Amino acid sequence: MADTQVQRLTDYAGNDLADLCDAADAAILDGGGFGWLRPPPRDLMEAYWRGVLLIPERTLIVGRIDRVIGGSVQLSRPPRTAEARAHVLNLSTFFVSPWARGHGLSAMMLEACEDHARREGYTVITLDVRASQERAIQVFEARGYVRWGVMPRYSRVGGEYVAGYYYAKDI
Repeated sequence: MADTQVQRLTDYAGNDLADLCDAADAAILDGGGFGWLRPPPRDLMEAYWRGVLLIPERTLIVGRIDRVIGGSVQLSRPPRTAEARAHVLNLSTFFVSPWARGHGLSAMMLEACEDHARREGYTVITLDVRASQERAIQVFEARGYVRWGVMPRYSRVGGEYVAGYYYAKDI
């Protein structure tokens, strides 16, 4: 049985950065990218993930199988100028690499996000997702996220528009 765990990542140690880039590349190639349709050059991917840890308003949570990062999700706090929305945390860049699926990482990472949000005093989590991300949508809805909106031209994939869904959950 595989050893699965979820943790907040605050720095990269050992193979963490390479594992995260590999997992993201595999998810993008499988159509589950978080904005990218093709993996960017490796130096750009590494710079992206290094940058995530430098943004004070972001929290990076990773899922591991046998100590190898197989998925991640980010939580973004609202800017200080958004006082009226200070209770809302946004979930983004959620993915699980194809090789890591089927071990419960998605649910574990979402649970970690919700626990983190509660500890920090947030009461709502929002997210958006391409309509073509059917498995992610199933995971979100199974955990109680409610679709509140649709954007018909959310993204373009293969020259075709794909709708996007907007979700929220009171925590």
